[in-house]
Amino acid sequence: MHESRLANLLGAAVLNLSDRMTAAAAGAAGVSLSGTAALVVLTEFPGLGGTELGRRIGIGQPACARMLDQLEARGLVRRQAKTGRAVAVVLTRAGREAAARALEARQEVLLAALRTMPDRAALEPLLEQLLRGLHAEVRSGDLMCRLCDRPGCVAHQQTCPVGQAGRES
Repeated sequence: MHESRLANLLGAAVLNLSDRMTAAAAGAAGVSLSGTAALVVLTEFPGLGGTELGRRIGIGQPACARMLDQLEARGLVRRQAKTGRAVAVVLTRAGREAAARALEARQEVLLAALRTMPDRAALEPLLEQLLRGLHAEVRSGDLMCRLCDRPGCVAHQQTCPVGQAGRES
């Protein structure tokens, strides 16, 4: 197989899955894609400030502040004063429920895609290797995993390949 064809096949598959996964997650959460990513990240890391949250989901501080205004207006997050000007962002119950719906919708899209492959077990080590390689280039596991089901990734005493790559770098 020619590498250019393999690269093209990978690109088409990744783009299609990304489009379907993000649309399903954002639709289930009922907010924008960046808002959905914020809800998912805050599920695992409650109390992040706006600047750090924006960094983890790939948007700047001004855009993050506007997004948080929208999420707060919808009752999905709450800002809590920390020290000085620092503000911690936490999910409300409605925010936790929206994040759970987003992760479930994401999972359904990905599981449906996997069911089309007869040899799924062979894919796991290849994806782990790919993710470690991508982390070496991107060097931002937080950004790579902004829509990940983090507990699902490490279930059954498995190691997250992105987290492992981050610890090794």
